[in-house]
Amino acid sequence: MKTLLLENEFLRLTVAPQGAAVLSLDSKKHQQPILYAGGKALFPMLPLANRVAGNAFPLLGETVELPDSEADAQFFLHGDGWLKTWQVESHDAVQITLTLESRHCCGFDYQARLIYRLHGPRLIAELELMHRAEKPMLYGLGFHPFFHLTPDTHVQFAATGFWPEGEDHLPEQWCGKLTPQTNFIAPKIPYNQWLNVGFSGWSGNALIEHHGMCVQLTCATPYLMVFRMADQPFICLEPQNHPVNAHNMDGQPGLVLLQRQQSTAMKMEIAIS
Repeated sequence: MKTLLLENEFLRLTVAPQGAAVLSLDSKKHQQPILYAGGKALFPMLPLANRVAGNAFPLLGETVELPDSEADAQFFLHGDGWLKTWQVESHDAVQITLTLESRHCCGFDYQARLIYRLHGPRLIAELELMHRAEKPMLYGLGFHPFFHLTPDTHVQFAATGFWPEGEDHLPEQWCGKLTPQTNFIAPKIPYNQWLNVGFSGWSGNALIEHHGMCVQLTCATPYLMVFRMADQPFICLEPQNHPVNAHNMDGQPGLVLLQRQQSTAMKMEIAIS
């Protein structure tokens, strides 16, 4: 797999055009990994995040049947941006710009641009998507980072509620009372158990602390997906602009209906101290 290096005095980052994926992100000061380098350590989610029930949704009086995915037998999982090879528009020591064009018969027809930039002790990721077809289409965006996890890692973020995981990893009815496993309002070591739930009312900030290093995740989205596997050295804190299966929820919350030439975007920062 082709890889490209970004580096400054604080951070070292490797990126692959395949899937527009970050393969590693390390703190040079702490001599520690920030993201788990066991494969794709960070990738974009577009033109939707996560799963859609029945792999279909209603739109403007019609039913949109989502494409099959090479990564999942049931769902157009995380869309297709993380599976396709992006073009390198520009690359220097501290910034890379990647572009992708994708079209599906269901109505997705988009051009995307993704920038990864090192600025001091921060990684900044900026994703923009423009719709190209005459017929409007519904879009969602997200980022999927795998944060390195040690036995003493503490995680903290605020949320107002969550959707418990149900059959086929789809959300059940929203719950306004956090459980001991899902309550991260105070810093805590995540339970060494499977966790795969979406949170609402996320404050847009999360902290991951271990071995004298503090990692701050910042993204102006109200939804955060958290994924944890028992006995695995990572935890995923995934900002996304819509909840899982928003396509089939009342009002399709967070999703954006784009006309031709209209755009949607999101920005995420990972800062180290």
